[in-house]
Amino acid sequence: MTTAHAAQAPAPTPPGSKSPIPIGLLAALAALLLVLALPTPEGLSTAGHRMLAVLLFAVVVWVSESVSYEVSCIGIVALIALLVGFSPQVKLDAAKAFIAQDPAQLITTSKAMGMALAGFASPAWALVAGATFLAAAMSHTGLDRRIALLILNIVGTSTRRILLGVIAVTIVLSLLVPSATARVACIVPIMSGIVAAYGVDKRSRIAVGIFIMVAQATSVWNVAIQTAAAQNLLTIGFMQTHIGQQVSWFDWLIAGGPWSIAMSVVLYFTVLKFMPPEADEIPGGKQAIAHELQALGPMPGNQLRLLLTMLALLFFWATGGGLLHRIDTTTVTAVGLTLLLLPGIGVIHWKEVQKRAPWGTILVFGVGISLGTALLNTGAGRWLGDWVVRAAGLQSLSPFMIFAILAAFLILIHLGFASATAMASLFMPIMIVMFHTIGQDNAALTPQVQLGLSMLLGFVISYGFILPINAPQNMVCLGTETFTAKEFAQVGIVLTIVGYLLMLLMALSYWPLLGWL
Repeated sequence: MTTAHAAQAPAPTPPGSKSPIPIGLLAALAALLLVLALPTPEGLSTAGHRMLAVLLFAVVVWVSESVSYEVSCIGIVALIALLVGFSPQVKLDAAKAFIAQDPAQLITTSKAMGMALAGFASPAWALVAGATFLAAAMSHTGLDRRIALLILNIVGTSTRRILLGVIAVTIVLSLLVPSATARVACIVPIMSGIVAAYGVDKRSRIAVGIFIMVAQATSVWNVAIQTAAAQNLLTIGFMQTHIGQQVSWFDWLIAGGPWSIAMSVVLYFTVLKFMPPEADEIPGGKQAIAHELQALGPMPGNQLRLLLTMLALLFFWATGGGLLHRIDTTTVTAVGLTLLLLPGIGVIHWKEVQKRAPWGTILVFGVGISLGTALLNTGAGRWLGDWVVRAAGLQSLSPFMIFAILAAFLILIHLGFASATAMASLFMPIMIVMFHTIGQDNAALTPQVQLGLSMLLGFVISYGFILPINAPQNMVCLGTETFTAKEFAQVGIVLTIVGYLLMLLMALSYWPLLGWL
């Protein structure tokens, strides 16, 4: 996330220097105060009412990007501690619905701060932190670069083959590097070298097509591979916390893989349609790849150890959930990371991890989980979910129609977000509660279908196709100055429409066969 913003953001103003307060922050504070000034709705606790105010604050400040995500998250922690801490203690039923509150007993800021930091005790948060450390090891050893170059060398470097090579590299690195931004940060310099070797202008259609392909293919494969994106892991965490079970890595791939394969084909032909290369063959690309590979030399021992460890992790991720074993993904990742950090057999020192790990992303992820959990533990999540169900008339709809409506909503709302993690933090816990509410009166929404809907809407969270600002990997590619936002949107609108229609088709045919709808 920080890498993406570095491409566009101006130098930060030092704290304490005179500068106007951002309008977005003022709007967020005004929204917070407005909700707090309103009477507490019937059926909602005081703490829940105040959490809705915090939720609206988070939405406005994250959409406006008036302050960094890291700073806003620290503010959210403080707001939860203060506003919930001075609220009466709440009694909820097993379904997290409000029963009563005791005005004589406050929750206390100490307990509310524990609620605000609860996300950092979540297995999903530990998995994301571990995943970022694995990505740091890949970057430190250069294994990701070697893999990308080898694949491009095999696929070939004609202008059409290079686009296929981008997709192939994206798929392989999505399996091995659990960070979309880290994957793109590896691929972009290689592609820049190829464009330079072609001797073409960076605004040529060849360059435009390559870098749009890099960004869009990353989003496409974030859908299929559970460990490829932080928002997927956040969705998994909310499943475990609020449903009591989760979708295994392999089941996630079986459900999302066909969509990503089909969309890769759509992406390839869409890029060729809108950005047809000036020529099919331009000399220099093959030699550039061969030169880069030769410069790397033989695979060193640390890369080999890392590759073997990552393949072992991939095996255990794919065979968990009772397929071959019952070791959860977080534990598998922790074991692998321990091996990579041990003296003698490891590949990276902790000090190097400290330099390379995106600590801001790790902070945002933990606070995002805390925000969703606090909404549920104060009764606000259940109240808001019930309100949405009644207002939209979802209680009588089929699982397919529920998916169609909520997926369209997430796609539209994503236009205002620069972080899929933030979107998942705000909307997934509320939607999971909604499914539980609907399931009480709608026999079609069995616990298995509720789990399936959570996963499928988790897929939609990765729709960052239209605007460069909608995903960090888009911003990294935009920083190459090869394409414009208009060119990106040309491809992205097609991907969004076709991708949504394809999901609807799968929701009518393929996913019901798997038992998810």
